Amino acid sequence: MLMEPTINKMLAMKLNGMTEALEEQRKSVDATAWNFEDRLALLVERQWLWKENRALTTRLKFAKLRQPACVEDIDYRHSRGLQRSVMNQLAVCDWVQQAQNCIITGPTGVGKSYLACALAQKACRDGYRTRYFYAPKLFRELLAGQADGSLPSLLKKLAKTQLLVIDDWGLEKATAAQYRDFLELLDDRHGIAATLITSQFPPVRWHELVGDATVADAILDRLIHGAHRIELKGESMRKLCDKGASPD
Repeated sequence: MLMEPTINKMLAMKLNGMTEALEEQRKSVDATAWNFEDRLALLVERQWLWKENRALTTRLKFAKLRQPACVEDIDYRHSRGLQRSVMNQLAVCDWVQQAQNCIITGPTGVGKSYLACALAQKACRDGYRTRYFYAPKLFRELLAGQADGSLPSLLKKLAKTQLLVIDDWGLEKATAAQYRDFLELLDDRHGIAATLITSQFPPVRWHELVGDATVADAILDRLIHGAHRIELKGESMRKLCDKGASPD
């Protein structure tokens, strides 16, 4: 039997994983001893893995994470207020499924961005559509969207993102209009999708960052109540890296 037409049809149907497994079976001497059901099960399993890996690659590309990180590589050896039990609970991603928020605060260099990217990467692995933003860049995009009329489209796209990561909130001062646009973004996502924010500033200082008490109250109301909180402390991990610590 000529296999080339069959293989071409499989590729046309995007059964790439199954095609690769079939080629391997044809070259394997042992495969001839397997029954039909076993060979079929292996073909289906390979196709499923191929599809899952492809989907994960797409989600990671969309996420645009700042750095490669994963929860399995988090360093718990150094005293910075990070509890393994808390991270293990967050790594399950139930909070993403339930559209809850997570706030990670602490001084510069203690690993806030790494933890955020690690949780985001785990969310991608678990099938959630995720997007990372450096906070100043997000505010610039909100400003640009306001200027060129694309803001409604941007807000709609971000509202559909199951996990939105905003890194280094409060690092740069935004305008009153930008904070109002940010509030609109949070309002669209409230109770529907999860948001993770990192900041050098604890939430008690966010009023002075925003300036407008009414807007600040609304932002805090949509982010803080019921949110998972991680408050890091201690020496910069970058300094500890020079002493042989993990760079997260």
